[in-house]
Amino acid sequence: MDAIIEVEGLVKQYGPLRAVDGITFRVPRGQVFSFLGPNGAGKTTTVEILEGLRRASSGMVHVLGLDPWRHAGELHRKVGVMPQGFRFFDKVTPREAVRYYARLFGVSVDPQEVLHRVLLEEKADDTYDKLSGGQKQKLGVALALVNDPELLFLDEPTTGLDPQARRAVWELLRELQKEGRTIFLTTHYLEEAEQLADRVAILHHGTIVTEGSPTELIERHGQGPRLVLKAVPELISLLEREVGAGLKVHDGTVIVPIQQKGVLLRALEVVDRSGLPWPEINTERDTLENVFISMVGELDETGEVRRE
Repeated sequence: MDAIIEVEGLVKQYGPLRAVDGITFRVPRGQVFSFLGPNGAGKTTTVEILEGLRRASSGMVHVLGLDPWRHAGELHRKVGVMPQGFRFFDKVTPREAVRYYARLFGVSVDPQEVLHRVLLEEKADDTYDKLSGGQKQKLGVALALVNDPELLFLDEPTTGLDPQARRAVWELLRELQKEGRTIFLTTHYLEEAEQLADRVAILHHGTIVTEGSPTELIERHGQGPRLVLKAVPELISLLEREVGAGLKVHDGTVIVPIQQKGVLLRALEVVDRSGLPWPEINTERDTLENVFISMVGELDETGEVRRE
């Protein structure tokens, strides 16, 4: 699969500060690629370099086969961009905004059709300052689509949306991917990245500390599936004796790793045979959010990444 974005050894330096510290990654055509990281990790700087808005200090960057800084004008006609904190002119309506963008790109579009794609057609003639926060976000996505781009840069596209509207945007992004578009997504919603992204890169202090599909990252850095059981002391002692290896106990809660099905069946058999009370029992599996919080927290404490 050919790469629509290629980055090798990218550095962005501001005096003694390396905001981006030698990162390398590729984004295959047709994928959703998500950048994750705490504030100040280097996400926005990297994205602005990819968009041709900021010049790299060193390294190689190709987007759609172009150097974003040297060929910014050509690149901007081929990509759609929704920046973080998107804003527009207060007294302009969404319909007028779409027409304005169409003129800028020299394309012909039906504003109503574009606004329909982002569920904003009913607000087509309301001025921007009358739109809700979520509706303003939808307009940002709509304007990113005006020039029918091959590649979309979406920075926090669902901020301010209610859960139903957020999922509607997710469905739109899935449709755009099915059309063959590539989406570079930055988001603070870890569930969003887990649901949408084919690959995820986690940045910290300007460095990519891990990269892979959401499933790969969860398997590589998570704790694995586990049985979690609140139990009386007698049952805890029985489980410790009969289940054994890997079992953890904390404040009346027993955690049993269950990568192997036999361990789960043995633990449940012990609980059932004991006849002892257990107020709560369930199975748990890590999410991308669990992995992200754990990794970033460990990096902040030690400066080293735990690899499993």
